[in-house]
Amino acid sequence: MSKRRMLLGLIGANIMGSLSPALFAEAFAVSGIDGFYHLIDVDRRRERRLPQLLDAIKAAGFAGTNITYPFKQDILPLLDTVDPEAAQIGAINTVAIAADGRTTGYNFDRRGWRRSFEEGLGRDSAQGATVVQIGAGGAGHAVAFALMDLGVALLIIHDRDGSRANALCSDLAKHYGASCCRIARDVEREIAAADGIVNATQVGMRGFPGNPVPVSALKSTHWAADVIYTPVDTEFIKAASAKGARILSGDGMCVHQAVEAFRLFTGITPDLARLHSAFTVGYEAREIALREAV
Repeated sequence: MSKRRMLLGLIGANIMGSLSPALFAEAFAVSGIDGFYHLIDVDRRRERRLPQLLDAIKAAGFAGTNITYPFKQDILPLLDTVDPEAAQIGAINTVAIAADGRTTGYNFDRRGWRRSFEEGLGRDSAQGATVVQIGAGGAGHAVAFALMDLGVALLIIHDRDGSRANALCSDLAKHYGASCCRIARDVEREIAAADGIVNATQVGMRGFPGNPVPVSALKSTHWAADVIYTPVDTEFIKAASAKGARILSGDGMCVHQAVEAFRLFTGITPDLARLHSAFTVGYEAREIALREAV
């Protein structure tokens, strides 16, 4: 009897260090599926545009793809249908492709980040809290809705693009009321007074160095969370840890959203502990390879 075969991928920029292939390889192996997870990095295919890439993977027989920066919102008008939760967020991180080529967009970043937060910091850390979130793009939308799910009382949004911050606050207000969110007025002062801080930008990722959070405002009473896992110890996470804050890196979000995406594509729920282990092994191997390449 031949194995079930499946082709999946990830479309984004600066993604060659992604650990999604390692996570899906582990899940494929345990599930008995002959599967391959292909990285489609637009930094390496600069001549290709998102509509062309989506057409190409449909023609190649992909069952679906994950979507990351900078396409989580750009992909929306290219899809045939959008899952209600993804439509509410206004961003996509997973696209399922049916046998007839029809596409459906989902967002598992929200669920993945929420479950990672519960696992790493505990739901009580968010309940009734005041949180400052830096970044209101695709990942920022998912995280903001996840924070609402977790019971945050007030979310203060800062983005260099004020229109994006305003749009996110407006979206949240529609579902949770006008008092749930506001735009940051004095980021440093508001971080100092908050319970938690989230970096939902790409700043701190390998290739996008820096720390978007003013270090002087960080305190030991804070919790600090990042969506980035390349590297796990971003400048923000290192600075927060040095101040004695409780920290949450982006690795858990990566693993939990992979669980959801694999279940969607295959109908099989992969073992969470095995995927956490696969992430750790893959991450250590990647970091060793990067050091040796220098």
